[in-house]
Amino acid sequence: MPSTRTITVIGGGFAGLTAAITAAESGARVTLYEAHRAPGGRARTAGGPYRTNEGPHALYCRGPHWAWLKQRGLLGPMAAVPLREAARFRFHRGGALRRTPPAALLRLARRTPEQAPVDSDFTTWATAHAGPAAARAAAHYAAVALFHHDPGSLSARFVQERLHRATALPPEAHYPRGGWGEVIDRMVAHAWNLGVRIETSARVDALPHRTGPVIVATSLDAARRLLKDPALTWPSGRTVLLDLALRTHRKDPFIVSDLDAPGWLERFTAQDPSLAPAGEQLLQGQFPLAPHRPKADGIAHAERLLDAGFPDWRERTTWRREALAHGRTGAVDHPGTTWRDRPAIDRGDGIYLAGDQVAAPGVLAEVAFTSGIEAATLALRHSGAAGPARTTAPASAPAPSPGLDLKHA
Repeated sequence: MPSTRTITVIGGGFAGLTAAITAAESGARVTLYEAHRAPGGRARTAGGPYRTNEGPHALYCRGPHWAWLKQRGLLGPMAAVPLREAARFRFHRGGALRRTPPAALLRLARRTPEQAPVDSDFTTWATAHAGPAAARAAAHYAAVALFHHDPGSLSARFVQERLHRATALPPEAHYPRGGWGEVIDRMVAHAWNLGVRIETSARVDALPHRTGPVIVATSLDAARRLLKDPALTWPSGRTVLLDLALRTHRKDPFIVSDLDAPGWLERFTAQDPSLAPAGEQLLQGQFPLAPHRPKADGIAHAERLLDAGFPDWRERTTWRREALAHGRTGAVDHPGTTWRDRPAIDRGDGIYLAGDQVAAPGVLAEVAFTSGIEAATLALRHSGAAGPARTTAPASAPAPSPGLDLKHA
């Protein structure tokens, strides 16, 4: 019989909700504490009229969370990139906009991640195979999934995995219609139906009196303070986030990828017009910054890219928002390290970590998802609460896995 002990989840973002659902489906009683008025973390979507996330968001259809969400009816309507927009992809290199990237970049991107070494930096490895110009352009293109000012200095294996997947055809990137918040809302409703107790506006500054395991699904900085563990550190990116609404012009590009320096602009209303009022379009971009560089440098970079791709953007602007994200964009692995070297999920004594900077594989949100599954699985084993899994998946769907074996992921 399932235990009546409670599993506590601190943090109601994508990782925390994944962990709470996984534990509840296996028969545990789950209480989730969220510091904000609504769950979602960095996956929350603004209420409108401009439905923005905290920076550009996409869901990779070949990732593990896609099948998990779909099985439970939580994926919802998804938007792919319209074919007509593919012709509006622009690459900024040599100070000008071009329709195609360097051929050597595409040849490099076809290499599987396993061909890239862990111990070498990406620039050194890529230069040996494609030359310095292609290596630099490839590193800057991969920054769309890195949010880092110097992708070429990171582990070749780490960068190549993101380059390989970001350039896959057909594209892996899909977009929840209405924004990522729609997925979060479905996850919250599913958690409620499973009996998860969700406490919002409930900031946790110290570990509660425990009757069972605790899953800390916060940022790594918040987890370090909460657990008073100075070892909970790992490098992340630092980037300016830009949201911009423009009056529609049919000749606007879909994406402008800067190959001269890490930077990315994307017109998200191309795949989902509901993100902005009729007659307007929503652009979201990110422009990585080196440590101690001022936010103004990132804004200047964004405006240079806008000038190149949207020459009259200032006259057409109807709304604008800027932010600086520091340590909120996932882990980056330097040469000689992999995801296995990041802070361990199992912290001992029934405490587990989940989030996008911990020891779990994947790209972008996949790290948060995979760590949430693993943290819940370990917590269930610790508490003895693992019982028959409960799911709302159709009878024809395969039974949900109780967890992931990270040793073989």
